[in-house]
Amino acid sequence: MRQRGGWLLWTTLVILGLHCLSVDAGNYNNNTRLGPLNRTSNIPKTQDRDDAVKITYPPKQVVLDNGLVQLTFSNPGGQITGIKYHVIDNLLKNKTTQTAYWDVMWRGQLHGFDGKEFKVITEREDQVEVSFISTYNPSFSNDSMIPLTVNKRYIMQRGRSGFYAYVIFQRDEGWPELAINDVRLTFKLNQDQFNYMAVSDTRRRFMPTADDRNLGQQLAYPEAKLLNNATSNPLFHGEVDDKYQYSSDDKNGKVHGWISTKSSVGFWLITPSTEFRAGGPPKQDLTSHVGPTTMCVFSSSHYATEQLCLKFKQGEAWKKVYGPVYVYLNLAGPTRDPTTTLWHDAKQQMHEEVRSWPYNFTRCPDFPVSEQRGSVFGNLQVNDRYINSTSLVPASSAYVGLAAPGEVGSWQTESKGYQFWTRADAKGDFVIKHVRPGNYNLYAWVPGILGDYKYEAEISIKPGSRFELDKLTYSPPRIGPTLWEIGIPDRSAAEFYIPDPYPTLMNKLDNNNHSDASDKFRQYGIWGRYGELYPDHDLVYTVGVSDYRHDWFYAHVTRNTGNVLVGTTWQIQFKLTNMTAPGDYKLRLALASANYAELEVRFNNESKAPLFSTGRIGEDNAIARHGIHGLYWLFDVNVPRSQLHEGNNTLYLTQTRGGNMFVGVMYDYIRLEGPPLR
Repeated sequence: MRQRGGWLLWTTLVILGLHCLSVDAGNYNNNTRLGPLNRTSNIPKTQDRDDAVKITYPPKQVVLDNGLVQLTFSNPGGQITGIKYHVIDNLLKNKTTQTAYWDVMWRGQLHGFDGKEFKVITEREDQVEVSFISTYNPSFSNDSMIPLTVNKRYIMQRGRSGFYAYVIFQRDEGWPELAINDVRLTFKLNQDQFNYMAVSDTRRRFMPTADDRNLGQQLAYPEAKLLNNATSNPLFHGEVDDKYQYSSDDKNGKVHGWISTKSSVGFWLITPSTEFRAGGPPKQDLTSHVGPTTMCVFSSSHYATEQLCLKFKQGEAWKKVYGPVYVYLNLAGPTRDPTTTLWHDAKQQMHEEVRSWPYNFTRCPDFPVSEQRGSVFGNLQVNDRYINSTSLVPASSAYVGLAAPGEVGSWQTESKGYQFWTRADAKGDFVIKHVRPGNYNLYAWVPGILGDYKYEAEISIKPGSRFELDKLTYSPPRIGPTLWEIGIPDRSAAEFYIPDPYPTLMNKLDNNNHSDASDKFRQYGIWGRYGELYPDHDLVYTVGVSDYRHDWFYAHVTRNTGNVLVGTTWQIQFKLTNMTAPGDYKLRLALASANYAELEVRFNNESKAPLFSTGRIGEDNAIARHGIHGLYWLFDVNVPRSQLHEGNNTLYLTQTRGGNMFVGVMYDYIRLEGPPLR
């Protein structure tokens, strides 16, 4: 036995290297550990059981049972049709056959996967792993069949009130081209039981029902509903419900789920790693929402770009493992507030799963155990003489990661491979652990510092390797001193002015009063406040007088003229003095989001041809989807000295495109630099 964070971890004997489809009947060695055992401090002793895991075969079904949880699958389809736990015979929704499933978006429609072959991978008293496989065979397939082999895996262990789920996607050489999006694992829960949802400490609340939504009034898009006929609870009447209000950055959304206050039972989806998810740590995805529904989104273009879609050329081979994720079930004993007890227990379980990653109990060679992975050590410093003229500055709290080789910042749009990220400490030291073997580039960005870093040499990770880098230096974009700046270079618009929501269009994101002002951007319709704040003219910001926290609207949106939505022009007024240094100036324009927008830059004459245009950029739709950021953009605009003059100057930022209230940009940071100091 070994101890990990106060948890008892059983170690067993397992032969490594068996093929994914082999059957493990009991031969094992001491390199494999089971997952962390469930705590019993906050849950009743009825869960502290040590029954063997059993597998049975009713007609057209497979049932896994460890005495705590009973899991029923269709056979050979592999759809989860029942989850029995405590007093609830089925945690899943009863009114649909699609209750728990893997799916993707293909040709504009969601496409699920029915297995054609069932396999038992491991069958021991302490663990059972099963597989449901749908195999693509080009010799017997037609255009209506997705060219993808899908292997759905589930693991149940002794003494665990939950189960693990993962999937292996595979394409072989010679197969037809393919484009898919929205790789998801979804659970639709029993509405008669689950009525309380938790996504974060500041977003947990009693929730309306699917019927409340169906009877509501659609707002600007189908996902947003005004609950003007809520029947489940009159307190929901007049609220807005929108699943995108519960999205989270992948780096933060490691646990979320639902609670049945009737039975004091929690259903939680725990994602212990982001290595298999697309788009890096700040990528936003859906979590849980009305249904009751909870899901893990592994790859999606939401809040990003269609470039994140998985696109394969004719004949392109590929394989990827998504997961494992852990479905955790917990039960609260007698308590005044079971929702808080269950939520805090779920967070503790999440931390245990994170500490146990990578799991060493899966029976698939495509998921390397910890001994088969490598690590990277290094230190990152920032070299900007206008921040510190005499020495380097540690890249404190930098995000440092390994992703597929590409251009600077390409990790934002990478979805086929794996990514591994960490945070540097106050000295700039970092360690990236548990990296799968393969070839990578090292990327980084530093909160408070403009731009992206890339280590030019590829890094080749081999099993058990320890890759130690020399001290790395990031020289951010810079030609001269800062003359003025607006915002904070942190890839978010959160520091800017976010208006109060409309009282008639509010979502009580947390009806237990745990929410704070930082969640205001999640409210529906706040983009419409721009026209109220600036009814007669667009935003004018005066450097040295205005305060971006109060005077810079969080999104550069369109204006409603009564008949049509049109682009808008914002002004930044500033003074220049002592323009004696020779050379041109530089405008740094960092965007936190862009959606079908085009931004033009002019100085001192709004009518002349633009000095710079971004062209049409972006499709992250973060304004509509209640995000405070989407995809990051950085533009460096050379400003000839002739464009400026001593005294008063005006920078015009024109978002030219209209026609839709969600066309626009969010700014991250704007800076004007003078010529280099000699």
